[in-house]
Amino acid sequence: MTNSLVPPAGPQRVLALAQLANSVGDGAYYVTSALYFTHVVGLAPARVGLGLTVAWAVGSLVGVPLGRLADRHGPRGTAVLLALATAAAVASFLVVRGFLPFVLAACAYASAQSGLAAARQALLAGLIPAGQRTGLLAHLQSTLNAGLAVGAGLGGLALHAGTRTAYLGVFALDAVTFLLCATLLLRLPTVSSSVAVHRSQGLGVLRDRPYVLVTFLNTVLLLRMPLLSLGIPLWITERTEAPAWLVSALFVLNTAAVMVFQVRMARGVTGLASATRAIRRSGLVMLASCAVFALSSGVSAWVAVSALVAGAVLQVLAEMQQSAGSWQLAFDLAPADRMGEYQGFFGTGVTVARTMGPLVLTALLVGWGTPGWLLLGGVMLAASYAMGPATRWASATAGPLKGHVRQPAPVPVS
Repeated sequence: MTNSLVPPAGPQRVLALAQLANSVGDGAYYVTSALYFTHVVGLAPARVGLGLTVAWAVGSLVGVPLGRLADRHGPRGTAVLLALATAAAVASFLVVRGFLPFVLAACAYASAQSGLAAARQALLAGLIPAGQRTGLLAHLQSTLNAGLAVGAGLGGLALHAGTRTAYLGVFALDAVTFLLCATLLLRLPTVSSSVAVHRSQGLGVLRDRPYVLVTFLNTVLLLRMPLLSLGIPLWITERTEAPAWLVSALFVLNTAAVMVFQVRMARGVTGLASATRAIRRSGLVMLASCAVFALSSGVSAWVAVSALVAGAVLQVLAEMQQSAGSWQLAFDLAPADRMGEYQGFFGTGVTVARTMGPLVLTALLVGWGTPGWLLLGGVMLAASYAMGPATRWASATAGPLKGHVRQPAPVPVS
């Protein structure tokens, strides 16, 4: 893999362009949706929060069956249909005028997004050799951040205008970007469906206890996701003397670092052993990050700023290592004939972390302060070190699992 932010020509570049297309729309949606639903639609903030929680809970439940659909009928066609479904769900927000229609539209959006993520992972697995997948995912993560940054800028223009037309333009843009994503995915080669899935009964991933354990441990590590959007902003405003504008600066720092360095950080992850080493290192760095964040309380404003910036640098280093390692494990430990189903299940960790994370982080950081930071870091360190034994268990039990054919671990490359 090259260090370039642009992946090689062919399916890899098409996947990156599809990622870029819908991430621009999503970036604009993320920064404007809350104000749109409260100020334009007229929903109470508490109802918006409840509706989104219900929607993402539904999305996490349907991710596995929709991933299974990709295994059964082919990931390319399924991904295209789910991209179109996402576009339709976003477009439906344009005519939402009440709470129940909002919840239904949000459930459709979250379900289509969850299924699309699983189908795209299965499509990637079918098109890209095993040894190149983590590197490509690093490219896609950089592309995602770039698109979100551009979209957030466009959303900021809509916020500045503050008109109904500007908000509706953002939602229309998001719908169009998913139509463009579907068009790009159609340019990819077809990946055949799995015959074994046609004959199988039930959801095999739920019977695969080692993979369930790996997914659970990864979910614990993903508590870092709401840390940047919720935990640190609350910590800065409630427990430190640092200025509130630092919240935005730390977000920009994180986004830029992932855009520039994620591909390089993922280069050394080529198999199960290197993936678990990367995750162990991420746990150690995350513990250090939590300890440094804790030092920002009870000190002067500029000392707090210095500690918070240092903690954010450590946090993004841990994030990039954990991401690279988890991508490798998600693919290498999944049966080749159930890739969509397994990726759909692994992806539920993101939804669970985003749903439960705010409750956990608020209690630990705002409620407990410094001890809460140290406990959070300790839990993540324990989860990162437990990933090694869990991965060995999953790898060792691959053969006896009836009907499961795992992808062979890729040969390390220099």
